[in-house]
Amino acid sequence: MSICGMAWRNIWRSKRRSVVTIAAMTFALFLLVLYSGMIEGYLDGMERDVLDLEVGDVQVFAQGYRDDPSIYRCIDRPDELCERIGLPASARLLAGGLAAAEHSSAGVMLRGLDSARDAAVSRISERLQAGRWLDPAAAREVVIGRRLAKNLGVGPGAEIVLLSQAADGSLANDLFTVRGVLMGISDLTDRRAVYMNEADFRELMVLPRGAHQIIVRRSEEISLEEAARRVRAARAQGVALEVLSWRELMPTIASMLDSARAVIYVIFFVVYIAVGILILNAMLMAVFERIREFGVLKAIGVGPGRVFGLILVESAMQAAVAIVLGLALATPAAWYLAEYGIDVGTLGGLSVVGVAMRPVWFGSYSPETVAGPVLTLLLMVGLAVLYPGLKAAWIRPVQAMRHQ
Repeated sequence: MSICGMAWRNIWRSKRRSVVTIAAMTFALFLLVLYSGMIEGYLDGMERDVLDLEVGDVQVFAQGYRDDPSIYRCIDRPDELCERIGLPASARLLAGGLAAAEHSSAGVMLRGLDSARDAAVSRISERLQAGRWLDPAAAREVVIGRRLAKNLGVGPGAEIVLLSQAADGSLANDLFTVRGVLMGISDLTDRRAVYMNEADFRELMVLPRGAHQIIVRRSEEISLEEAARRVRAARAQGVALEVLSWRELMPTIASMLDSARAVIYVIFFVVYIAVGILILNAMLMAVFERIREFGVLKAIGVGPGRVFGLILVESAMQAAVAIVLGLALATPAAWYLAEYGIDVGTLGGLSVVGVAMRPVWFGSYSPETVAGPVLTLLLMVGLAVLYPGLKAAWIRPVQAMRHQ
């Protein structure tokens, strides 16, 4: 009989033990495939929200603007720079101010943009809780953050007064209509953001030229470092600009995303340690029950390597069955989580390190997502079977024959 035939026969000599062992591996694999996909989906969603809604891949500022955000510290000829960069890019205008409605007021961050060009670098126009996004043809209309709307007690169609100090030193104030209210984006955007058309911003702040910020996006084929290098290379000779990737702008979130992905493998290790102990116990029991049998095999000339291989093949077969069953069970569940997700209810909009949680939590599944749990399971099975396999391989025939 071949070694595979012997291994398959030996597995089912103790059906209950084998079924429990395979079931434990199957359940662990099923859970960890789903878990890794849900964590990866959450992290991917958070990263996409940071890039798509807030900062883009790379940002450009006038030198010193981030240390001293003055309205006078501008990027000259921003449209020309956007063209030279050769990647999707859009300029924005920034200023602080005060928003008032009836008896309420709040400090705000005014953000002026070209809505047509900005759509190439940001998807914030798709994250509206109520109302509509900016229309270049509609003057004196704004879109505001959800908490700002709540604090001011306003909604779409209401009017607010915006006040600030214009670039010429005069008092900037005008009446604007709230066109839309955003969903949860981030703490800063929810509490302070006021988006308006570029023309309205320039008129309000008396700022005919320049921009304070340029947001740049990249394709998947271009690395983040390469995109930043291209932006730096596009600067005009002698012009001092500050070019920062999103990881440099938001190091806390970048570090959290990297750390969270590493935690996935820690969870794998902890769960599979428990599975490994079960496998170790099952294989040790199988070895002790068959000590006399191994002694006979050794006595008729079967070498240690073949005995060790027999134990290894038995474990590999159980793991193979568990992998097939685990993936078969996980596939429909993973499809559902990726397609429909989990409605997190009241947790939607909850801020995590400054970024709002999405109302629906989707899973993200790929070959890499599945390969991690499968390879970790095979590694733990291999480690768990080493001791029983070596014990069976080096057992002495005389001692085995006398074993009771």
